[in-house]
Amino acid sequence: MPSGESTVSTRSDVTVELVKSSASDADVLFAARVSTLGEQSLEELQKDPERSKGLINYLMRDRHGSPFEHNSMTFFISAPIFVFREFMRHRVGWSYNEESGRYRELEPVFYVPDESRKLVQEGRPGKYVFVEGTPSQQATVSSVLDESYQQSYAAYQKLLAEGVAREVARTVLPVGLFSSMYATCNARSLMHFLGLRTQHELAKVPSFPQREIEMVGEKMEAAWAQLMPLTYAAFNTNGRVAP
Repeated sequence: MPSGESTVSTRSDVTVELVKSSASDADVLFAARVSTLGEQSLEELQKDPERSKGLINYLMRDRHGSPFEHNSMTFFISAPIFVFREFMRHRVGWSYNEESGRYRELEPVFYVPDESRKLVQEGRPGKYVFVEGTPSQQATVSSVLDESYQQSYAAYQKLLAEGVAREVARTVLPVGLFSSMYATCNARSLMHFLGLRTQHELAKVPSFPQREIEMVGEKMEAAWAQLMPLTYAAFNTNGRVAP
């Protein structure tokens, strides 16, 4: 049975928290140097990675990718469901566990874009751009989404009150509903994600991500940059192409 009437609330942001990590530039160096040093490569763990930033840049530039996999980062992410459906297209080097609408009553928190979100798409597929919406369009988006969310969550509550299983009742809810998940990756898989899901002036290959998943990517990137500054610098120096 539902816990009672809930008021629908809306958000225009996303949450990204680094909850656990084992990731440093030294991880790249010992993995790379085992090729020539064998067990002596363990000494890299005690050395200052700064002295070997040239090696990290070489690995990135010439796309020797496997040394960038010997690390781990786990993020807690709260975002609209449509963001997660794009996110989970990234399968290699990623692990996910998402909040379940089968096992818990879903909270009435939904996404409404703020004024910074460009609303209008111009041009044909492959050559389109997004431009600012008018104040009228912004107001319409907000009011229509709010009305839709109110109606869909009321329908969800009605089904639950009738004893319908949560896994069936959830089918009336839209993809603007917020969900949460843990996502675990390594630096190589994160770089591939960032290359596709963020726009950046240093990128050799242009990307055209949906803004909402880019918001998640930007927050993940900021956390990773603190953990592996030399690797992050090499990623940007070499055009933000995953090795």
